[in-house]
This record gives sequence, C-alpha cells and structure tokens, in this order.
Amino acid sequence: MSSLSILIVASLLLFCFISVLVGIWRLRWAYAVALAGMALALVAAGTGFYRVLADGELRYFLGGWPPPFGIEYVLDHLSAFMVVIIVFIGLIAVIYPPEAGLYHTPRRGISAYGLVLLLIAGLVGVVVTGDLFNLFVFLEIYSLASYALITMGGDKAVVASFRYLILGTIAGSFYLLGVGFIYFSTGTLNMADAARLLTPLYGSPTIMAAVALIVVGMGIKMALFPLHVWLPDAHSYAPPVVAAILAAIQIEVAAYVIVRMMLTIFQPQYFIDIMPITTIIGWVAAAGIIFGSVMAIAQKDFKRMLAYSTVAQVAYIGLGIGLANQLGMIGALLHILNHAFMKSCLFLVAGGIRYQTGLHKISQFAGLGRKMPLMMSAFTVAALSMVGIPPTAGFFSKWYLVLGGIEANNWVFVAVILASSLLTAVYFFRMIEKLFATPSGGDPAVEQAREPSARILTPIIILAIGIIVLGLINALIVSYVLQPVVALLP
Repeated sequence: MSSLSILIVASLLLFCFISVLVGIWRLRWAYAVALAGMALALVAAGTGFYRVLADGELRYFLGGWPPPFGIEYVLDHLSAFMVVIIVFIGLIAVIYPPEAGLYHTPRRGISAYGLVLLLIAGLVGVVVTGDLFNLFVFLEIYSLASYALITMGGDKAVVASFRYLILGTIAGSFYLLGVGFIYFSTGTLNMADAARLLTPLYGSPTIMAAVALIVVGMGIKMALFPLHVWLPDAHSYAPPVVAAILAAIQIEVAAYVIVRMMLTIFQPQYFIDIMPITTIIGWVAAAGIIFGSVMAIAQKDFKRMLAYSTVAQVAYIGLGIGLANQLGMIGALLHILNHAFMKSCLFLVAGGIRYQTGLHKISQFAGLGRKMPLMMSAFTVAALSMVGIPPTAGFFSKWYLVLGGIEANNWVFVAVILASSLLTAVYFFRMIEKLFATPSGGDPAVEQAREPSARILTPIIILAIGIIVLGLINALIVSYVLQPVVALLP
C-alpha cells in the first residue's frame, strides 16, 4: 500500500488553503506557496508514475478502511499517466504571470491561486479515486472551481460560466443517477468490487440505464459533439490560463472517466456488443471533428478559433474510444497527452499577445512574427503539431488513430481524420502566413510590440519543446505506459 496518491491530492488542497491565507498577508507569497504546492504535487506524481512502471499499481485505503467499505485511491498505468499530465500543466499555469494569464493584477487575483490549486486537486481526485461516489465529489470540486475561474474573464465570461454551470450540473446529476443505479444493483461503490459484481447483471435494464446516464453526463463534461454547446463561450471569454487548463486537461479528465468505465468497471465487450456505446461515440465524434474544424476556420477571434479547435480535438479522443481496438485507444490516450501540451501552449500564446499588444483578432496579427520571434516560433511548433506534421507529437496520435481505423476497416473514420488535418492546416497556416509573411500595415500596436517577459515566455517555450520531445519518444510512451492499459481490448 502506498500513500502517494492521497499525498498528491492532500498537498494541493493544503497549499490551496495556505495560498489564500498567505496572500491576504503578503501578496507575493501567495504565488510562492502555490508554486511550491504544485512542485510538491509534481514530484509526488512523478514518483508515483515511476513506481507504477517499476512495481505495478499502488493502492491506498483512506483512514485505514479497506474496500469495499472504505474509499480506495489507486495509481495504475492509466491514472498515473493522467496525474502527471494534470499536475504538470497545472504547474505551467501557476508559473504564468496572473496579469497576462488571468487578466488581473496580483492584488485582485489573490484568490485565483487558491482556485487553480483547487481545480487541479479536483481533477487529480477524479483520476486517482477508486470509488464511484468519491469520483462525483471530486467532479463537483473541480467544476465549482472552474465556474469561478471562468468569471474572471469579464461580463461575457460570467454569462458563459453560468451556462456552463447549468449544463455542468445536469452532467453531474446524470453521473450521480447512474452511480445510484449501480449501487442499488450491486450494493457497492468501490470500482473493483463493482466490476466483480456487475458481470452477471450485464443484461439488466437498470445497469444499461446507469451506463447511458454516466456516458451522457461525461459527454457533456467532455464537450463531445453535439454536447459541446457550453465550450466555445467558456473557452473564448475565460482568461488564457483558465482556458488552457479547461482545454488541456479538464475535458480530458471526463474522457478518462468514460475510458475507466469501459476498461475497468465493465468489460470492453459490454460497451462494444451489449450496449453499442463505442459505435455511437465513434460516429458522433467523427461528426464533431468535421464540425469543430469547419467552425474554427470561420472564426475571426484567435481564442474563439482555439475553442472550436478544441471541439474537434476532443472528438479525436472520442473517435479513438469509438474504434474500440488497441490501436485506436492508444491513439486516443496519446492524444490526451499531446493535446494537453499543444492547446495549453496555444492559449498561453493568446494571453501573451493580448498582454503585449491588446490584440485578439486574427486580422490584426500581421507582422507579429517578426516582433515576437520566440513566442511565435513556439506557436508555430504547436500549430504544426495540431495539423499533424512529423516529428511533432500531434502526428503520432493521429497516426495511431488512422491505424486503428484501418484495422477496424472503418474507412470513413480514416477519411475524417485526414480531412480534418487538411482543415486544421487551413486555419493554422492562415495564421502563420499572417504572422510571418504579411506586412504589419503600420498598426501602432504591432509596431510597438516586443517579445514578452521571461515569465510569459518560459512556460510557452517549455511546452513547445515538450511537443517535439513527446513526438520523439512516443514509442516509449506507447510501449511502457499505454500498452498495459489497452491490453483487454481486441
């Protein structure tokens, strides 16, 4: 038994509380405390990830109560993989200066550090818990924190946050109802215990209703087309750091819950044959990929373009789940990692541009590439990865999805992936041309633009380098981390 899983959550919650208190006394210390909390959590997450790879899954019984009576926290290949992604992106978000990333000065943004840590703690809790109801608790924790953080973007963000609150509450209610049905049928909330007791109940209409409710609820949280309606406004109007967290890790955690249900709590064949969940997810995801890509092309605002791009990118994850084979699921899980780096980099670039120039319309960006060469080079790396140009990370997740589509003999999905890459190239190459090849036209904001400070540049450069490194080591990630996760799939 190992306490690493609970240590990650506890350290984030503890430093969340301390950062708020310390921030009232010394403004600069709030940042230092939040940074220390995220760094400690990342060390614990990295240690847990290494131990899982070396020794297998790690379990912790909260309060010493063993399951199925107590709450269990589990680090296995899938959860340890997710935790490292979540905490790393959270650390990057904290490093990014609040005046650029949260649209607030440190004095007005004291509570923001606490909310960011609370959000990350909720996301980690969803991933490491082995209890179905405890997962709902953490689901609500991260949802409440995200509602509050979105409102920091201004009046329009408040409306977007309220819309997300309504839909998020519906999603949480669906999940809770589904868990209730499982509990009434099995008498347990522990995931491992439920998996054992559910096998003879696969034909039960109650269990089928439970699965449908949970998948729809997580589909809303995941912003899977056509349940994505809350996402464009929430991501467009939220401050860049908040949008980066929402797009890079929050929606992926909802996808994780569906994968966990499919691979751990139920046998994969239940989602494939008994209830055609994977088939439905696959086809709506294919539609979402095309819809999100086309809508991104139509946008004139940079952040709104990224928001619709997220609708398409999260649909890639849904497509991998829908393929329901090992190659497709590897592509989906690899895309969770790659998208976290790509989209957080792009949203932080959007924050840097707005902070330095006040610009947000794509048409206003002409010539910025020559004024901000380092930041725009990082943007180009992330954009090329989104398109799927080797050797960037985005190419390899799409490559596994294509291989999964070929193995499933689903040529429609293969065509959708290829067509979407071309559509993605349209809106990102348009921006690259605007940044580097189009004269500024004498716009004062562009002419006076300069490379941002090291605090803005450093997180962006780290993410851009990470995109290339992840592409180069993708074979190691697949072999040592993802292959054990998908072993049960055909």
